[in-house]
Amino acid sequence: MATIYEVAALAGVSPATVSRVFNDRPVSAAKAALVRAAAETLRFTPNRTARSLRKQNSEVIALVIPDIENPFFTTLARAVEDRAQAAGLSVVLCNSDDDPEKEARYLDIAISENMAGVILAPASDHSDLSAVIARRRPVVAVDRTTGFDIDSVMIDNRPAGRAATDALIAAGFTRIACIAGPLGIVTADERRGGWGDAVQDGAEGAGSELLRFGNYRVDGGRSAMLELLALSDPPDAVVVSNNLMGVGALEVLAEAVRTPGAVAPGFGVAIIGDLPFATFAPAAITVVHLPVRELGTAAADLLIARIAERAAGERAGSDVDAAPGAGTRIPARTVVLAGEIVPARILADG
Repeated sequence: MATIYEVAALAGVSPATVSRVFNDRPVSAAKAALVRAAAETLRFTPNRTARSLRKQNSEVIALVIPDIENPFFTTLARAVEDRAQAAGLSVVLCNSDDDPEKEARYLDIAISENMAGVILAPASDHSDLSAVIARRRPVVAVDRTTGFDIDSVMIDNRPAGRAATDALIAAGFTRIACIAGPLGIVTADERRGGWGDAVQDGAEGAGSELLRFGNYRVDGGRSAMLELLALSDPPDAVVVSNNLMGVGALEVLAEAVRTPGAVAPGFGVAIIGDLPFATFAPAAITVVHLPVRELGTAAADLLIARIAERAAGERAGSDVDAAPGAGTRIPARTVVLAGEIVPARILADG
């Protein structure tokens, strides 16, 4: 690996000049061009660890998500990475498995490694961000809220739950069940609330006996759907509050009629989130499309802006912190994105 001294020798400048170029210090354009050309020729990579110690933050951000196997979060991660790369930042992907202790360890690593900031889909409504905020690291919550005054990007979840249910009511279904996500996860609570609003207003036979809770994974959707179909008076339709549980519910319905890939005749299905596997007839299923890529892009933009604000404050010698929640005079920002209903083209008993 080339050294700073070899780059300096090839460029015809001092090692100090090379250091200034790669630490964004004032250098003439001509010398900077010589240094960068020499570095490219020698495939020289600046020592990021040393640079981060000098600058008190790195060029790396952490993205902490609950389930990397869920295509929702895979798409979100790709959007974050694309935006971060364009801004000269690298992304470390951390999978919390909805485990607050695992999440806390990742946040500790973000602090110890002087990461520039964190984008977090919280594992619970009790996620503790106090340590990372105390270190004046910007944090952006994505998809789920926290109890901290930080930037956030959210889906408008209650209207999404209502829209999914209203579409089934409009199609003629009356006993509409709900497979909700885990209690205490804001996305699950709000989508369940939207279902409750709609069935209270427009469905004749729906109630708490048609509510089941899942784990936001395929097996959770399967278990809940099996329980619903086993009721003495089963539902005629179901709202499923995320994509993977939707897959599980559809598997059970397909098995019920012994036709792979078919939804049980006359049974209505609405899923919040795009199905990750194209194994079911889309005309039979109502889907609330969620703007996942836009969610990731907006979260990355907020974090990049906070990092830039913090750097500008440091250069100016200001005591204003760009991270909300740590005595900042810059208020937290919230972005809310709406889902888009794509109704099924099959009506009740159709």
